[in-house]
Amino acid sequence: MDSIKEIYKIGFGPSSSHTMGPHKAAELFAQRTPNATHYRVTLCGSLAATGKGHLTDRTIVEALSPFTTEILWRPDIVSDFHTNGMKFEALDADNKVIDQWEVFSIGGGDLSEGPNNMPEHKPVYEYSKLADIHGYIERKGLSFWEYVQKHEDENLWEYLGEVWEQMQESIRAGIDNDGVLPGGLHVRSKAKQYYVRANSFRETLRNRALVSAYALATAEQNARGGRVVTAPTCGSCGVVPAVLNHLHLTHGFSNNDILKALATAGLFGNIIKHNASISGAEVGCQGEVGTACVMAAVAATQLYGGTPQQIEYAAEMAMEHNLGLTCDPVCGLVQIPCIERNAMAAHRALDVCLYVIASDGKHVISFDKVVDTMKRTGKDIPSLYKETALGGLALDDND
Repeated sequence: MDSIKEIYKIGFGPSSSHTMGPHKAAELFAQRTPNATHYRVTLCGSLAATGKGHLTDRTIVEALSPFTTEILWRPDIVSDFHTNGMKFEALDADNKVIDQWEVFSIGGGDLSEGPNNMPEHKPVYEYSKLADIHGYIERKGLSFWEYVQKHEDENLWEYLGEVWEQMQESIRAGIDNDGVLPGGLHVRSKAKQYYVRANSFRETLRNRALVSAYALATAEQNARGGRVVTAPTCGSCGVVPAVLNHLHLTHGFSNNDILKALATAGLFGNIIKHNASISGAEVGCQGEVGTACVMAAVAATQLYGGTPQQIEYAAEMAMEHNLGLTCDPVCGLVQIPCIERNAMAAHRALDVCLYVIASDGKHVISFDKVVDTMKRTGKDIPSLYKETALGGLALDDND
């Protein structure tokens, strides 16, 4: 299993699979084709269906600048391997193809050339199932964050410190920004409004409203193409920061406490990514917001002194109640229902934490089982409801 640094990536929104991944692919192709005079890029499957709303074409053109790039849209071409396919072609002055590359954006900003050529991340964890990890830490007397520390390199805490700083900065920037979000839906930013109104409420309501403000701020920054942290994706980037910022400011948890919580959250997100998927195009929003809810729930439960068994219960419950969540963004933009969904998932994570902390931690369904169930559920969800913007809430009722 990979480093948790692959879960937390700092970059520009609005989508890790539709923006970060294609941008990275374009940069790599440009490096290997120094003799090209112009480019042609064919976007396939979900990348083509929702690429304009996710700014996929813009980020590719920017990465291949100053050379001219022609973008072709082929939503009808869907690979059996993954729906986010791209074909890059480098052309010379005579318009002849001098190099080409087919690659897939598989979620979280990662790229793959196919099932036999997955990203070459150095595995740092010997176990990929929570049951095995849980057994190991019980034998060794470790916590989940100590297990992470044992396997990551020496700059883990420095890296997570940068992640935490960026999360807080995204919230600040999102609250400071106002106006209509780009993309044509005329969605107005709400974070500042929620933040201002929250501070006029009594304490209990104020705290809950502030959680919404923090989640909205980050998700709106993402929708603007601003700088955010994948946790585990851009589309679900507001959940973990909202919960941790709330607990940091309201309940006095220290920065060191928060970093340890991020470590545990990253471990659980990593397990989901390794054994199922965090790609909305592959398994629906249960893989994005569902995973973010899991990460936020385990982070909060650890901060409140939860046992490993309670932390697992929080993770299982958070995913269980997100099973089947579709990905049907209106007009392919990471705005409706994505932004609001971040806020609701943050509240759900805190509710899960409260429920679990009051329990003895015993539960029937294991986390490993619910992850496997999420994967199978995702495979069964029709493609109309997996980031293609062709069904569900994205369906134009006037058609």
